[in-house]
Amino acid sequence: KAMAQLSHPVEPFGEVNVFKSATGLSIKATILMVPNVENAHTGLAIDASASMQPMYGVKIGPFPAAKPNVVEPVARTMSAFLANFSSDGKCSNIYWACSPDGSAIEEIGRFSAEEVETVPFTGPKRFPWGKQTRLLPPVRYFAEHAFKDCPWSLGVIVTDGIVDDLADVKSYCLQLGQQMASGQRLFMKLVLIGVGSEVDENQMEELDDMFEGSNLKTPKGKEIDIWDHKIAGEMQKLEEIFSEIVDEDMIVVESGKIMDNNGKVAKEYRDGVPAVLKFDLPAGTTGFTLEFPGGNVTQDISEVLGRL
Repeated sequence: KAMAQLSHPVEPFGEVNVFKSATGLSIKATILMVPNVENAHTGLAIDASASMQPMYGVKIGPFPAAKPNVVEPVARTMSAFLANFSSDGKCSNIYWACSPDGSAIEEIGRFSAEEVETVPFTGPKRFPWGKQTRLLPPVRYFAEHAFKDCPWSLGVIVTDGIVDDLADVKSYCLQLGQQMASGQRLFMKLVLIGVGSEVDENQMEELDDMFEGSNLKTPKGKEIDIWDHKIAGEMQKLEEIFSEIVDEDMIVVESGKIMDNNGKVAKEYRDGVPAVLKFDLPAGTTGFTLEFPGGNVTQDISEVLGRL
């Protein structure tokens, strides 16, 4: 079916595609950043356990480094993308699962999309590579440090192994969920991405589903669900998976609605506005407005109507 893309969408829209439909128009629009949420933060935590060394291209023992560093380009891409969702345009990057017991965190730094292009991701420097994989430290680092008092935050955590402290992570996250339910803490989402053959998907699903049946809701009535998970299989696939998470599932504003240019509601998002919007407009519509708590943004689409 006929489709046209807008040449200069209004921020925060990244891409706006207009399709001709049987009843008028269909729109698919991506939101590239969190609209007007002050003090929004993002973070990326990369596994630095010993089993990850080949992915960083680390030379082990007498053997020459057999592989290129596949972590670095992917980490840079993900960090740059996440930086767009932060109020200050920077993402907090850390290594986790460092030190023999796997409990240490090493800060890499907060970088903008431009800065991170030259940041080396070659593994931890201050701590040895970890022998265990403890997930609680990066979760606590985000919750209590990087994302402390933030109204909106998203942390992506990459792992290649079995998590050794799952029960601790779940009980800690239940406390976070209770803080969200009482209004002490606002929106925080964590995404666990598994890479390689050693990942335990059952564990990841257990985390992902931990709030099912808890009936925990925010003061505004939105169900609380801190975790999401994806399996990448291999590092290169991580980018595709990452964009999918950020696209389909990521909630950028807690609620909102789309109005057409005649003031009619085209779509309501009571449970949160996702980073990809899909909705229909009546024939003859020349634009739409996304309304959300604290503001609105209007996108004119008349430039493409002649091309459909």
